[in-house]
Amino acid sequence: MSETVERHEFGAEVGRLLDLVVHALYSDREIFLRELVANAADAVDRRRFEALTDGSLALPADAKIRIVPDKAARTLTISDAGLGMSKQDLTQNLGTIARSGTRAFSQSLSEASAADRPSLIGQFGVGFYSAFMVADRVTVTSRRAGSDEAWAWASEGQGSFTLETAERSEAGTDIVLHLKEDADEYLESYRLDHVVRKWADHITVPIAIVSEGKEEAANQGTALWRKPKSEVSEEQYTEFYRHVGFNFDKPWATLHWRAEGALEFSALLFVPGMKPFQAVEGERESKVRLHVRRMFITDEATLLPSWLRFVQGVVDTEDLPLNVSREMLQATPVLTKIRRAVTGRVLSELTSRAKDAEGYATFWENFGPVLKEGIYEDHERREEIAPLLRFRSSSVEGWTSLPDYVSRMKDGQEAIYYLVADDAEALTSSPQLEGFRARGVEVLLLSDHVDAFWPDTLGRFSDRSLQSVTKGTIDLSKFAGEAVSEEDGASIEKLVAALKQSLSADVSDVRSTDRLVESAVVLSASGSGPDLQMQRLLRRAGRGAAGQPVLEVNPRHPLIRALAARVEAETDIGEEAGTLLDLARIQDGDTPRDPVAFARRVTAALATDA
Repeated sequence: MSETVERHEFGAEVGRLLDLVVHALYSDREIFLRELVANAADAVDRRRFEALTDGSLALPADAKIRIVPDKAARTLTISDAGLGMSKQDLTQNLGTIARSGTRAFSQSLSEASAADRPSLIGQFGVGFYSAFMVADRVTVTSRRAGSDEAWAWASEGQGSFTLETAERSEAGTDIVLHLKEDADEYLESYRLDHVVRKWADHITVPIAIVSEGKEEAANQGTALWRKPKSEVSEEQYTEFYRHVGFNFDKPWATLHWRAEGALEFSALLFVPGMKPFQAVEGERESKVRLHVRRMFITDEATLLPSWLRFVQGVVDTEDLPLNVSREMLQATPVLTKIRRAVTGRVLSELTSRAKDAEGYATFWENFGPVLKEGIYEDHERREEIAPLLRFRSSSVEGWTSLPDYVSRMKDGQEAIYYLVADDAEALTSSPQLEGFRARGVEVLLLSDHVDAFWPDTLGRFSDRSLQSVTKGTIDLSKFAGEAVSEEDGASIEKLVAALKQSLSADVSDVRSTDRLVESAVVLSASGSGPDLQMQRLLRRAGRGAAGQPVLEVNPRHPLIRALAARVEAETDIGEEAGTLLDLARIQDGDTPRDPVAFARRVTAALATDA
């Protein structure tokens, strides 16, 4: 190795990922070519865009992606005239994995069926590293546009890579794959042509396969979104969806239309058929691609609001200049109108598809939590979004909607009741539901991470208020129910007073309740403050000043009656008071104030009973 060659070690995560790609995804190796061609096309598009403001970066007249098999040398070369990479770019882009954790990737592999495993490449953004499925050595020679310096990156995928100075007459990148013994098929022009037409036919950059010195066009380069719907097959839509979103499933919904009149644009958008492994909750911005007269400009134009960021695709307009800058994009009224129109079209599609309960359930389970964000982020659209929401319920199986809930409300019921908790399973057995179930009053069960925020923002639906059942001000006495008996007249006023005194530092009030049937105690929130779930979130964020809960006791429960009798006998119940509060906290999915002290008290009680 010469002194000009630098050796770098991959991070441990990268080395493990390379091993997973090579061995666990072996059956669908042809995907490597799509990944490399897509990267090359992106580089060409980026150079074309930057050349709009810097003429020195202009593309060559014959700019294309060239795929060159060499049977004698057993190499496959993918070349482009794109923006190219500097030494730093090579190190950052090819020496690290930024998007996907290897642990999550490995876990998904172990859980996926053999048929599902090919999709993991696209879902996890493995991209360039898929080359090692067919190559035992990869070299990348690149020269960034505007620079006279070229660099070569090389690796055998075994844990390290090298960097050294190189020569390249023009800006762009050459990727040379030294193919494995069992990868001969990728030295055949017909096989390469088949893969390109299958996966990259819609890439607008020309792709040529070079065989025996002759170039043969391998893609049509058709802007599918500009064609009439009648001329596009379902197979073409699916292939383009997989290309633009790096997906391998089929889209749940395809939206293809052309807006004409005062504002003209073409759009081809997709709602994915499955939730990506790289969760959309982590990425806050929409990545719909903006094209101007077929030319890719940016995927950071926020063409859709963040609460529709799961939508993928392309919007192409004639009404923006080709050299539009990102700063101009934020201010131009044309783009504002496009955003409004595209958002409205997506909501209209969701509204239409929501009529099919079974099909819509698939969408909701994938992207419902993201759509809910629109309630508190988009004041203008929240009334359109609300009917699209789906919930589990204390009264019906499956998913239900706010309109369906309203249609089942009891006579005299003025509010839509809901309960929020972290654990979906725990919701169904929560003591908070006992009084409502006993009276046949339905409660919506919410467990998504956004559910603590949006109900108060929506406030009302169909002229009914939304009310958390943890608010202790709810009056259930107007709803008859045989399972709720009247208090037998035994006064627990002294017990309530004793509990208030003992727990004054931890609760804002103690009171008797008719909301419980089987449980002895339950926590509630005061009528003016946040509900219990929001209080928990504020405490976790270090904002404990959100308020203290109210402890409600069931006067009909044997334990409460026994404690009332002890108070009547002037026996101290300080220990029991603390245990009651901790039990109420545990029932609501919280932890005891002092887990060690709680365990000690329970142990002592069990020992006494024994």
